Amino acid sequence: MTALTAGALAAVGFLAYQASANAPAHLGTSKPGASPSASASPAPKGKDKAGPVALPARSGTGERVVYALGADRVWLVGGDGKARRTYRVTPGTVDPAPGNYAVTSRSGSVTGTDGVPIEHVVRFASAGGVPVGFSAAVDGSTPSPDPAKQTGGIRESRADGAAMWEFATHGRKVVVVP
Repeated sequence: MTALTAGALAAVGFLAYQASANAPAHLGTSKPGASPSASASPAPKGKDKAGPVALPARSGTGERVVYALGADRVWLVGGDGKARRTYRVTPGTVDPAPGNYAVTSRSGSVTGTDGVPIEHVVRFASAGGVPVGFSAAVDGSTPSPDPAKQTGGIRESRADGAAMWEFATHGRKVVVVP
């Protein structure tokens, strides 16, 4: 009987993990009336252990995605100019030049240039013929890219990738800062 109970608990735990990994990010919000692009953990003030979290100066206006090359950080910014979500990313080996871009294409799921299955692909630039965009590995990994390969994939966690997918629709402004 103990083994049967332990097996049932393990199965329930596994199913709960899978459900949470595949749930849209906005379902974790606990504030009534929270917008779908709101983060379950709102953008913190000041600094965190991973680096600066304040929205960079001269990062544009209006609704936009801000990507800071030096901080390896992304902000999803609402129309009021306030960050709705910020998080760290793992960049590819090819960076876009600082400047203003727009989302040019999106793919629900494909295989990345590194051979890893990815989802929520949001492309916005090309650098040296290499497409550049945000994506999340289906297995949830965010390893450093192979320096011998030219990759423009900017890896996010699955939850952050889902939030980006929801926020960064075709034509959405993307501002890249140093």
